[in-house]
Amino acid sequence: MRTALVYHEDMTAARLLWEDPECEIERPERLTAALRRLQQGGLEQRCLQLAPREASEAELGLVHSPEYVSLLRGTQALDTQELRALSGQYDAVYFHPSTFHCARLAVGATLQLVDAVLMGAVHNGLALVRPPGHHSQRAAANGFCVFNNVAIAARHAQQKHGLQRILIVDWDVHHGQGIQYIFEDDPSVLYFSWHRYEHGRFWPYLRESDADAVGQGKGRGFTVNLPWNQVGMGNADYLAAFLHVLLPVAFEFDPELVLVSAGFDSAIGDPEGQMQATPECFGHLTQLLQVLAGGRVCAVLEGGYHLESLSQSVCMVVRALLGDPAPPLSGPMEPHRSALESIQSVRTAQAPHWTSLRQQDGRTSPVSPGGPTFKAVEAQASAVLSSLLGQLHLHPTPPVRTAVTLTAPDAALGLPPAVLHQEGSAPQEETRAWARLHEALAQDTAFTALGKVLHLLKGILDGQVSSGVAMTPAAAATLDVALRCSLSHRAQRVLCVAVGQLDWPPDLANDGRTLWLDIRGKEAAALSPFHVSMPLPGTTGAFLSCVLALVLPLAYGFRPDLVLMALGPAQGLQEPQAALLAALLRGPAGGRVLVLVEQEPTSQLAGILARVLHGDAPPSLGPFSTAPPEDTQALLYLRRQLEAQWKMLQVAAPS
Repeated sequence: MRTALVYHEDMTAARLLWEDPECEIERPERLTAALRRLQQGGLEQRCLQLAPREASEAELGLVHSPEYVSLLRGTQALDTQELRALSGQYDAVYFHPSTFHCARLAVGATLQLVDAVLMGAVHNGLALVRPPGHHSQRAAANGFCVFNNVAIAARHAQQKHGLQRILIVDWDVHHGQGIQYIFEDDPSVLYFSWHRYEHGRFWPYLRESDADAVGQGKGRGFTVNLPWNQVGMGNADYLAAFLHVLLPVAFEFDPELVLVSAGFDSAIGDPEGQMQATPECFGHLTQLLQVLAGGRVCAVLEGGYHLESLSQSVCMVVRALLGDPAPPLSGPMEPHRSALESIQSVRTAQAPHWTSLRQQDGRTSPVSPGGPTFKAVEAQASAVLSSLLGQLHLHPTPPVRTAVTLTAPDAALGLPPAVLHQEGSAPQEETRAWARLHEALAQDTAFTALGKVLHLLKGILDGQVSSGVAMTPAAAATLDVALRCSLSHRAQRVLCVAVGQLDWPPDLANDGRTLWLDIRGKEAAALSPFHVSMPLPGTTGAFLSCVLALVLPLAYGFRPDLVLMALGPAQGLQEPQAALLAALLRGPAGGRVLVLVEQEPTSQLAGILARVLHGDAPPSLGPFSTAPPEDTQALLYLRRQLEAQWKMLQVAAPS
């Protein structure tokens, strides 16, 4: 099993014993509702169940003071009045006789998960725990949090496993100031938090939650705060924050482990956050994080107080961890103006510390201030959630998640066991009809490969196969046929990412149903909003900028039904680059990706591509290297040309 789930019913024991409107939302049902939904969706059964344990006091001492641990130990013997009096000494905290046991279990569960991932027993996992942890400080409980589960896990990973670079991603709607304080002078831990801020008028009301709080001393640049200054942020805003802030910095940092403070009060319907991000968005965020650290991702529950929204979001994260494709994102893919202002402020604050942000920098041309308006009324948010969750079907995984069709009988050797080596072919008459479009397809090997491609393509479009890899000796002609076949079959919009000597078919209608991205074009050119040419980036930094700042924003903005990725003659990508591109292209079309490869029929590249389409992490790109000026200028030129049409390209608000 690739994914671990850690949970214990004892963590539901602690509950509020007196009336307190501020604290009553942190209740045991948060865990039981999420677990029940995982069971109903068949997701719990697909995970390796890890038995949690209580963390030792020495492990708690990795972050917390002995006096604080002793104080918490003493709560087990206090009566209700004494517990209430002690709780009143902290901000938004309640204690229960079971709190110490529950909190030690929450830490221990997190450590069990980290150990399982770092020792190779599983690839990733979720710790379904309470109480949460990210507000807890060295000697103080805060914001429902008792012990800082994720911070202790980071220190544990460093001390027990020798890790030198750990990324913590905190997507809870509240700022995890506890984590920030613990690591703010530590360059070995990169902490990213987005949070409702409203210019300091939202809890915890801290000046150091703003974008210009970047860490202290040697840790400057390793604290990344993205403050949301209005409510109503949605899928496009969260995705833009990942593409334009977190992922460029994370790739440059090159973490060995990703810890997620997974709070779902940032999801639609939650009374704390009043945000609009739908549950499937968290599947996409998880999927994007899985291309880092060799896929070693440990998600740990933090907040989330709307039980249905919380439960659906947890399911989406677990599905992504299991390798299932995330359903396509709903809603307009246009970031709000306030979100762009926040993104611009954090990029400005962090640019002195990160080459990846400096090389993307450059003021974009003014854009229309129009766009979605905020609708923050709680009753309306609940209605939207109810309607959306009624429509949101947790798609069953297709019978075949990934298939590969090869042209040589021995080429399947080395493919992952779970990947189908497809032998089938389309009917001869159908293949012959399509082959008439190109002389190159009349040759025996090309004709045979085309039949297999058409058979695989129909399987993807019909929902029998999620994604596939096909080898062909004639990539350009086969790509043209696959595109036309898709548009005539079921696909309304097809994204073509063509790498190598592959040109836009001369008689293809430029009707907005096809978005053609030509990587390794002769020059940077936006020939139309739907035909973009980009020279092949020459360094890892330039390649990452191209993918994160151009390809993915265009892809998510286009919202394709299918992605066709073709590696043609002299395509020039290294295998890790091709694998990363394929892995990231799983998101925009809900996993429906067909990769066409023109090369000698060996299994090595096909196997690597099949693994990432199946949900495995791509190989490392190697050391980060700066983009040359010509690549940076080409990227900035294209973004200026295209951002009026494609709003996901924007990284700054209009003047």
